[in-house]
Amino acid sequence: MDMHHIRRGAGQPLLLVHGIGGSWQSWQLIIDALVAGGREVIAVDLPGHGATPPLAGETSIRTLADALTGFLRRHSLLGVDAVGSSMGARLVLELVRRGGVLGGVVSLDPGGFWRGWEVPAFYYSVAASVRLVRALQPVMPLLTGNAVGRTALLAQFAARPWQLPAGQALTEMRSFAASPVFDELLWQLAYGERQQGAPAGSVKAPLLIGWGRHDRVCFPAQARRAQQLFPDAHLHWFAHTGHFPQWDEPAETARVVLAALAGRTAELTAAAPERASRRLPGAAAVGLGLLAAGVWWLSRRR
Repeated sequence: MDMHHIRRGAGQPLLLVHGIGGSWQSWQLIIDALVAGGREVIAVDLPGHGATPPLAGETSIRTLADALTGFLRRHSLLGVDAVGSSMGARLVLELVRRGGVLGGVVSLDPGGFWRGWEVPAFYYSVAASVRLVRALQPVMPLLTGNAVGRTALLAQFAARPWQLPAGQALTEMRSFAASPVFDELLWQLAYGERQQGAPAGSVKAPLLIGWGRHDRVCFPAQARRAQQLFPDAHLHWFAHTGHFPQWDEPAETARVVLAALAGRTAELTAAAPERASRRLPGAAAVGLGLLAAGVWWLSRRR
């Protein structure tokens, strides 16, 4: 199968790989900056996301990595530089581990490096969130159209969800609810195969793992585990972002991506992260409460 994708700009190709439930549109806030930086952007809809149909069989990190490799081969893009976010960040790391598929790689807040209590915390919090998002689809334009609604919906995923453009928030919430493979992939991410690493010295192209200091999906403590499995990687901390740096700080994210892939990691700041909180921030707690109230309101109307 082929994958739906868009291509914009001119220059050295750059592949963008979205996270679970997303689509190529998850990258809209940084595409123009990457194009202005001299790259031809190729943003895909992974199988079961956006306009790409699901795979015929199992949907997992392994099968998505196989499908993405097939896409690159079909379009003569083997060796392309790539940026991944969340699940997509894990996918690009898996392709780095396999070797011979990608060039330089930036992996933004990759999933799959949780341990112990973090596994059910990830699985059940995201599963509850997506159930609420599905239930709230009838009023989603209203919720995403104001800052309070965006905060309620996205407090777990963004450090400043109220600043996310309303159109971007609505697109993401529609995409999350529409993906037919979300539930299967979520289980695979939490309880499927663990991510394997690449031995020191085996990765020759630039490799950067970026992590938001305020990530409440993949807690910052997991960053060191990712670097231990990929010791050739440069670890970069985003001081003011949550799980999606491209949402909270699009200009900074584009700058980091372009610098890292050009091999200029020395110019990137590397502030030490604060201790990872094991609790959702106040905004997230309020957000989940508002979402629960929304589900109750819908059930009363029906």
